[in-house]
Amino acid sequence: MFKNLRQTMTFDDVLLVPQFSDIESRAEVDIGTKLKDIVLEAPIVSSPMDTVVNEEMAAAVVMNGGLPILHRYNNPQDQLAMFEKARDKVMLATNAPSVVIGAAVGTTPEELARAKMLCFTGVNVLCIDVAHGHHIAVRRMIENLRDSYGSKIHIMAGNIATTEAFTDLSNWGADSVRVGVGGGSICSTRIQTGHGVPTLQSIFDVVNYQESATPAAIIADGGIRTSGDIVKALAAGADAVMLGSMLAGTDETPGEIYFSNGSYYKAYRGMASREAQTAWRGRVSSIEGISSQVRHKGPVSGVFDEIKVGIRSGFSYSGARNIVQLQTKSKFIIQTHAGQVESSTHVRNLA
Repeated sequence: MFKNLRQTMTFDDVLLVPQFSDIESRAEVDIGTKLKDIVLEAPIVSSPMDTVVNEEMAAAVVMNGGLPILHRYNNPQDQLAMFEKARDKVMLATNAPSVVIGAAVGTTPEELARAKMLCFTGVNVLCIDVAHGHHIAVRRMIENLRDSYGSKIHIMAGNIATTEAFTDLSNWGADSVRVGVGGGSICSTRIQTGHGVPTLQSIFDVVNYQESATPAAIIADGGIRTSGDIVKALAAGADAVMLGSMLAGTDETPGEIYFSNGSYYKAYRGMASREAQTAWRGRVSSIEGISSQVRHKGPVSGVFDEIKVGIRSGFSYSGARNIVQLQTKSKFIIQTHAGQVESSTHVRNLA
C-alpha cells in the first residue's frame, strides 16, 4: 500500500506564470463569483468561528461583497439573534430587499431544531460545520435538510480533502463543499491525528477528477495567508475561499483589544481548541486546535480593500478579467525551496 506514495503541493510550492495582459486598469477585473445559486461580488466566505464572526462582522462581510457564516458555538437563540441583527444592519445601510447570510449547524439530532429555527427566520444558507466531512453523520444531515427544505436553502458542507469525499458530498446533495483538512493557521488536526492533505493539492485533485453529475461549488478552506494564495486557489479551480485568520483581529470581530509587548492584539482560537470547547460546551474531547492572538488590524473594510486589490492584480498578471478566464489561462509552475525564499520579501544588509 506504500508503492503509490506521491508528493503533494501547497501554496508555497507553486507560482503562477505571468502572461500577456491587455488589462489597463484593475477596474476592468471582475472578481465576482457564483456558488451555485448564490452570487457574490467577492469570492470570500468568512469562517464560522467565535473569534471571527458576530453580527458586526457578518454585516461587514455582506457589505464588502462576501458571504458570512455565523458560528454555531452558542445556543440557537443567540445564533438567531446574531442573524437578525446582522440582517437588519445590512438592510438599513443598503436598503437591500434581501440579504444572504449563512449559519453553521452541527450533525446531531438537536441541530435539526436549530436549522428549523434559522430557516423559519430567513437564513438561506446552512453550513454543516464539522472537521471530518466525509462522514455518515454529514450524509444524514444533508439528506435530512434536503428532505425538509428542498431547494429553498443552500447547503454548504465539509471539510473534505479527497475526490471521493467531494463526489460523495455532491451526490448527497451539498451545493458547496469546503475543501481542505488540517491547513488552518490554528488547526492542529495533522499533528494530533496524522491525517490531512494540503489544501491546494485537494483543489487540484477535486477539479481534475469529478464524478458527480452535479458537482458542488468548491470553497478552498485552510492554509490561505495572503491575497496571492487566494489567487492560486481560484486559479486551481476554487469558486471561493474561506478566510479566518486574514479577517481576525479587526474591529468587527468579537473580543476586546488588549495591549501586550508594545502592540495591540485580539484573541483568535480554533473551535477545536481546549479553550473554545470549554467555553461552548463545558467539556473537552479531541483537541485539534490552539488558542492564539493576532495583531489588531483596524476596520475590516481596510482588510477587504487590500485583499481585493491583491486579487485583481493577480488576475491581471494572468491577463484574466474574471474567474473563468483565470482558470482557463493560468499556468502553474513548481518552485524549489530557494525559489520560495526568493519569492518572500528578503531585505539584506548591503552596507
